[in-house]
Amino acid sequence: MSKVIIDSRFKFKGQTSVYNGKVRDVYTLDSGLLVMIASDRISAFDHVLPKGIPFKGQVLNQVATLFLDATKDIVPNWLLATPDPSVAIGYACDPIRIEMVIRGYMSGHAAREYEAGKRTLCGVPMPEGMKENDKFPEPIITPATKADEGHDEDISREEIIAQGIVPEEMYLKLEDYTRRLFQRGTEIAESHGLILVDTKYEFGIRNGEIILIDEIHTPDSSRFFYAEGYDNLQESGEPQRQLSKEFVRQWLIENDFQGLDGQTMPVMPDDFVDVVTDRYIELYEKITGSAFEKSDTSDITQRIQSNVDAYLVSIE
Repeated sequence: MSKVIIDSRFKFKGQTSVYNGKVRDVYTLDSGLLVMIASDRISAFDHVLPKGIPFKGQVLNQVATLFLDATKDIVPNWLLATPDPSVAIGYACDPIRIEMVIRGYMSGHAAREYEAGKRTLCGVPMPEGMKENDKFPEPIITPATKADEGHDEDISREEIIAQGIVPEEMYLKLEDYTRRLFQRGTEIAESHGLILVDTKYEFGIRNGEIILIDEIHTPDSSRFFYAEGYDNLQESGEPQRQLSKEFVRQWLIENDFQGLDGQTMPVMPDDFVDVVTDRYIELYEKITGSAFEKSDTSDITQRIQSNVDAYLVSIE
């Protein structure tokens, strides 16, 4: 099995702090830049699984780069450069503490809530008579509070404004950006025979301006279906063919884990880890239309350190 990057303990020039997220490790530099390492960790139900997924970080980083470049005419983003297959460098922003989740289809969390009898999600009504993976009449925005640890929580537009998380004018702008980004992502996915089912966007503030941050339209932040066969599978009530990490969540559910108190995280067998790697690479190739080129994993830590150091020297 290829080596993976699980922990990162880098020392970059001008480094002032490190934030370790569920998947990414973010190094803040005194120059006002961030070095974001896309690790090979995988999370589900807000828990990090014990094993890393080979090449997952590279897939996330390169897919995110593609979509950030393809949407910078809609909203400015934080990204400056990707000096390593698993690294992005960009501007530090003050994060807005909500995730803008948008759903074009009744899938994942929305489907689970719907099956439990709920007909509103984050204050947004969901039509009666829908079944899992049906398309919504119009995409719905279902925000979540952004938690440093533990579960993100659903929240409505009204609660966001009432709690003063962001002013109403700014929130409405976030909604507009979210719908336009989702439309662009949908169009790109369609051109490659995919359906962008749902996704989330995160934003920050830099010099008083709203900036798109983090990753977008990756298999960690989004769900994709194959367009071919979608209608037939819906009509027959069969599961959709999808490219996302939802199948990892389903594997955890089948092994009695949903992140609830008292549940024990199962350990993925190596053959399932290989399946997850293949799924991530498949999505990369499908969404980009290009063959995935596996990076040298003989010494990932040294590779990243050297590539980042060289980039930082080049911009001095």
